[in-house]
Amino acid sequence: MNDVNRCGWCQDNGMMQKYHDEEWGVLNLDDNYLFEMLILEMFQAGLSWECILNKREDFKKAYNNFDFYKVALYTKEKINELMNNKAIIRNKLKIKASINNAKIFINIKREFGSFHNYL
Repeated sequence: MNDVNRCGWCQDNGMMQKYHDEEWGVLNLDDNYLFEMLILEMFQAGLSWECILNKREDFKKAYNNFDFYKVALYTKEKINELMNNKAIIRNKLKIKASINNAKIFINIKREFGSFHNYL
């Protein structure tokens, strides 16, 4: 029997349970983590969070562990590589937006010291 009191939305999926127990509602001010959440939430638009969490590790691999400095430098070739990666969400507009968001993220970090300070 599990002693963890969980919300109903995560009962049937181990990844959702892990996210619920270890991340959901836990303050994390790390810029790399905030960028990861920004990108994952962006890709989640129109889909379920469960779908995104199930692909999270694949996104980490495809997106250089969510290194926003590297993502900001993605080229057309990298966009094509991502568009051909069946393990992630292959939406060209979202992919291009993720690259643009990385550039904006860097500018925010430069101006405010961290994304958390900006928020």
